[in-house]
Amino acid sequence: MSVHNERVVVFVGSYAEAAASGVYAYAFDEKEGKLSLLDEVSGLKNPTFLNVDILNKRLYAIAEGVSAAGAKIGDAVAFAIDTDKTALTELNRSEAITAPACHIQRDPSNRYLLLSSYHGGRISLVSLTDNGEVGELLDIAQHTGVGQHPERQNQPHPHSIQFSPDGRYLFSPDLGIDRIMAYRIDDQAQKLVFHGETVLHAGAGPRHMAFHPNGQFAYVINEVDSTVTAFRYDAEAGTLAALATVPTLPADFDGENTCAEIAVSEDGKYVYGSNRGHDSFVVYAINEADGKLTLAGHVPIEGEHPRHFAFVPGGQYIIAANRDTNNLAVFRIDVATGLPVYTGHSVTVSGPVYVQPVLV
Repeated sequence: MSVHNERVVVFVGSYAEAAASGVYAYAFDEKEGKLSLLDEVSGLKNPTFLNVDILNKRLYAIAEGVSAAGAKIGDAVAFAIDTDKTALTELNRSEAITAPACHIQRDPSNRYLLLSSYHGGRISLVSLTDNGEVGELLDIAQHTGVGQHPERQNQPHPHSIQFSPDGRYLFSPDLGIDRIMAYRIDDQAQKLVFHGETVLHAGAGPRHMAFHPNGQFAYVINEVDSTVTAFRYDAEAGTLAALATVPTLPADFDGENTCAEIAVSEDGKYVYGSNRGHDSFVVYAINEADGKLTLAGHVPIEGEHPRHFAFVPGGQYIIAANRDTNNLAVFRIDVATGLPVYTGHSVTVSGPVYVQPVLV
């Protein structure tokens, strides 16, 4: 068996019409910090979120579809990844949620895909075949309620799905009702089982969530009021207990802002969030004893409307997807401060909203 040196490939999802390219693959040069295009795929409308299963050479994308009755639905699309050529080949696509989707997740056992629909207020459970193709829509959990903000929170808006570190529970931050809804999967019934809910402060608008590598803490970025809430996580009970909430903006910023992505560094020392409006990374140092956050700084994100960002494996680089300036910006992490430092390298991509570097 031939041995290949590992290399980094970066997969990107974007806003796109079906006729245009929407999913991209880039090579990442770790010495130079540069991105170069390897492949691009068209045929999907708004493949804004992806899930990469590099072990099984599969990539899953959401795409907008239309039902037989003419209603907007969310499809899941499976691709095979040719890791030698770094090329994507579509395997199949199928209706995966009964409204347009904003997020796609895969369970740790590779038996299911889960999608969330911001506009539909629901999440779905979809089977995966043994070949890693999209199977059938098994179950839908509909959220209910309203929040405090008259426009942003007039209905449920589940924005993402995050599995607990042990894979037993899944959490869906719902921006519309200021709650993190928790579920588990009943494998026998192939259903989502409601496990509980965590209530955030009114007007928060929770969007995305990240667990600490130690499994004891979790962090949620709140889109509506530009804050991050730290939680202690009880793995046995599958419950979250709020520790403290901190702002993502400098005190002297008075413009409009919404938050988007959140991530914890591989070494567990820092939390990173993105501000859209202030157009920055916010970085916090983590107190390893109690999980609470202290502001480390703000860094310009070299673009507008940073919808998503992700670490390159190894934690030395971070790549931001700036939707409104149509660019991916590459940063190196300063080990001493935890702050991203712009490398000067940026590539043009139309409407990028998701970026995922993986080792191939």
